[in-house]
Amino acid sequence: MNSRLISLDFFRGFTIAAMIVVNDPGSWKHVFKPLRHAEWHGVTPTDLVFPFFLFIVGISIVLSLSKIEKLDFSTYLKISKRTIILFGIGIFLSLFPNFDFSNVRIVGVLQRIALVYFLCAMIYLNTKPFYHLWIAAVLLIVYWIFMTKVPFGNALAGVLEPGNNFAAWIDQFITPGKLYQKTWDPEGFFSTIPSISTGISGMFCGHIILNKNKSLKDKIILIYLCGSLALCLGMLWDFSFPINKNIWTSSYVLFTSGLAMLFLASFMWIIDHKKNQSYSKFGIVFGSNAIFAYILHSILANLFYLPVIEGKGIQECWMYFGISTGLDPQFISLIWALFYTFFIYVIIKEMYKRKIFIKI
Repeated sequence: MNSRLISLDFFRGFTIAAMIVVNDPGSWKHVFKPLRHAEWHGVTPTDLVFPFFLFIVGISIVLSLSKIEKLDFSTYLKISKRTIILFGIGIFLSLFPNFDFSNVRIVGVLQRIALVYFLCAMIYLNTKPFYHLWIAAVLLIVYWIFMTKVPFGNALAGVLEPGNNFAAWIDQFITPGKLYQKTWDPEGFFSTIPSISTGISGMFCGHIILNKNKSLKDKIILIYLCGSLALCLGMLWDFSFPINKNIWTSSYVLFTSGLAMLFLASFMWIIDHKKNQSYSKFGIVFGSNAIFAYILHSILANLFYLPVIEGKGIQECWMYFGISTGLDPQFISLIWALFYTFFIYVIIKEMYKRKIFIKI
């Protein structure tokens, strides 16, 4: 079977589109609750977007590195180069457009993607597939032990409050630059440990996809079963180690990885097995330049804040006009997010038509 699944391209693009929608409301004061991150414990649809992308990164690692016929220094150099570029772009985006180096944020979304990509690639290249899930399990258990059993500072073991937990305490020592929430950061270095397991869950599915001894239907069923198991385990672990995106708890990893598997299996069934591809073009286009689309949306968003109409930016004018019509401000804010996502899509689609694919 050809390892190139249209459903995977669609899933990647669907995830990036969702990321743009939740990152670019018309106003952060007016956002529907499902389009916000959970304030602390718990999960919203928005909290699924980032782990879904790390899950896809894991799949992509297996599908791409499995094509290597001879492992040599150049392979490690290529992986290291991509990691550094991704990490560097993440720092650039945190500086743009003011470039205030005194308040630079070293950690962030692209930085975590870079680290997970690098570490998962190293695991793939240097260990047998049999050990991958064991490594993921060990990482989740070790993280759980540190977060719930080890005292820190003046706090008792097991405290899981915003800015007052083991991960936040460690990040204050090891993370240079500013933290997103002043005393803690949702993309901090310590909470990257369990996010590696999110990437490994994608690697697990990558191995299933490449299995030549199973039919596509059998692969879909197996991914469904594994996803359901991971989802249930995550919900059970939630009772003692709450599902929490901000500190990327072990239960959160299992819960979101399980859902990612269910989404992937569903897309594989509809798009690749049933050949129902009529509505997949949008996701495929976004998926063709996923990282570039994310970078582009971060940079171009600033254009709509430029004062061009009576000292107001286009985005502010949109919200002002929409609210003046008496419509729900949250609805007006959502329409802007959808418009901006479509704006980025138009650019990416033109690149797709011209076969311009920017690989980082």
